[in-house]
Amino acid sequence: MSGIKLSICIPTYNREPFLRHCLSYCENDYKFDFPFEIVVCDNASTDGTQQVVEEFITRGLPIRYFRRDENAGGGPNFASAFRLGKGEYLIYLADDDILIPDAVAETVAYLDQNPDVTAAQAPWFLYDEVGKTDLGQFFKLEYDVKFPRGSFTEVFQFIYERHIFPEIAVYRASALRSAWVPREFCFYPFSFLAHFLDQGAVSFLKRPFYRSVSNTVIVRDRPQAGTDEVMTSWDRYRAGLEYFLYTGAKRGAIALTMETRSKYEEMCKIFTLNRMAVAFRFWALRKNFLKAYELYIRIVWGGILDHPEIRPFRDRLPLMVAIQTLVGEVNGAIGINTLLLAGFSEITALEGLMRELGLKPGVKVTAEIGADPIETTAVFVADGSDRDYFVSLGYLPGIVLHEHDLARHIIM
Repeated sequence: MSGIKLSICIPTYNREPFLRHCLSYCENDYKFDFPFEIVVCDNASTDGTQQVVEEFITRGLPIRYFRRDENAGGGPNFASAFRLGKGEYLIYLADDDILIPDAVAETVAYLDQNPDVTAAQAPWFLYDEVGKTDLGQFFKLEYDVKFPRGSFTEVFQFIYERHIFPEIAVYRASALRSAWVPREFCFYPFSFLAHFLDQGAVSFLKRPFYRSVSNTVIVRDRPQAGTDEVMTSWDRYRAGLEYFLYTGAKRGAIALTMETRSKYEEMCKIFTLNRMAVAFRFWALRKNFLKAYELYIRIVWGGILDHPEIRPFRDRLPLMVAIQTLVGEVNGAIGINTLLLAGFSEITALEGLMRELGLKPGVKVTAEIGADPIETTAVFVADGSDRDYFVSLGYLPGIVLHEHDLARHIIM
């Protein structure tokens, strides 16, 4: 035994300022009454990551640092951080997030008192570091709950009803060794949860011990892998749930009859549709209404006709999709540098909306017929105006776009 109670595992790559900030929290705030270590796995960074780590080691922070010779990708680096930890328990820490030390210590004490528990899951805060404010909590629990080994049916029902994502946990290292195996198409928290439950009890604790920083003091509007995943990974979420159910069935904990299979299929579908609705909101907020509309179609076809995530955008969605379709066609046509708006009374407002939805700055917007070279001009024709007239003038027919043509396939 190493004598280390907890390994804080931090994978990183070319994130020098974030890592420095993260290690400053470790140095100043993470005070535990048990031995702990910080495992930093560097995915062949080319910035000053190594120098930052060495600086904190010199100052006495208990870091074990590992650097790859070449970038192996996020997944292997993520797993490596856990594999190299010496602690009895292990916890993941993103290099731009924050632990809540007293809650971590409380969770470690819980695991000490419950040796049958392989993983202690918990909700987490979304945190505005600039305003030093918790913005919300990713799922909530009213009480701690422990599920005994093999209770796949009960855990699945719990996840489904509470819409829980088992992403943040303190893991027992002895169980993690076999639980943490690569799963690419199946969302890993669900598949790994199946592996932990296959080995022992799993707990869901009500108190968060993790803050996921949505607004950092380091840099404004940084990309976040978690956000990108929310926007694209709904089918992986479903695959993870199916993996969980498959494991439970193969272990004899879930009896698969035609009736139960149909029930679980419906539950997986509803869970996934709810995640797609969240993805819809994210795409709409990013002003990508074409992708949002594709999701809208799948959600409605799936049987959810009025989802609260969609409701605030629904009335304007057809207009946004039509205009963004136009913008995409004009931006994508080689050599087009002018857009002629024909038959529209309010040119300024329409141009403003098109710019908002991505029309390139280099594309001139005009209402004057013939003022610009025909061969480099696209035409957008309002309802009530004659598209054929502009084709007869010599404008390229493929980029004389009628309002009706853009709107007819947007079916709400």
